[in-house]
Amino acid sequence: MDTVNSIKFTMPSLSVNESAARAVVSSFIIQCDPTVEELSDIRTAVSEAVTNAVVHAYRGTVGNIELTVKLLKDREIYIKVRDRGCGIADVEKAMEPLFTTAPEEERSGLGFSVMSSFMDKLKVNSAAGKGTVVTMRKRLAAHGD
Repeated sequence: MDTVNSIKFTMPSLSVNESAARAVVSSFIIQCDPTVEELSDIRTAVSEAVTNAVVHAYRGTVGNIELTVKLLKDREIYIKVRDRGCGIADVEKAMEPLFTTAPEEERSGLGFSVMSSFMDKLKVNSAAGKGTVVTMRKRLAAHGD
C-alpha cells in the first residue's frame, strides 16, 4: 500500500461524534479534489461504519473508535474504522441486508449494504470480545473523467 498521506483520529463512541467523523474525513480527502458525488458516497459510508460502532460495539457504554484515512497512489482512498467493543459473532450474517441485532431499536440492518454500495471494497474483521475493524476503499475518478 503506497501511502501518500494519512491521518488517524480517535473519538469516544458517542452519537454526536458521527458528524465529526464525516467532517474529518471530508476535510482530509478534499485535497484529492473528489467530485461532490464521491465525497457524498465516502461521507455516507464513514457515517454508517461509525454509527455501527456507536450503536453496537459498546452496548450502552462508551469506548473509543479509531478512524484512519489514507490517501494512496492513483487517487485511492483507504478508510479504517476500528472499535474494541463486543465484536460481531457472525460477520457473514451481519452483512446480510436487513439483518440487525437491535430490532427493538428499529434499526434497518442496512449499514453494511450501504457501505458496500458506496465504496469499491469493503472488508469486515471481527472477534467476539475484541472488537471490529471495517476497512473500505474507493478509487476517485481521474480528473476530466
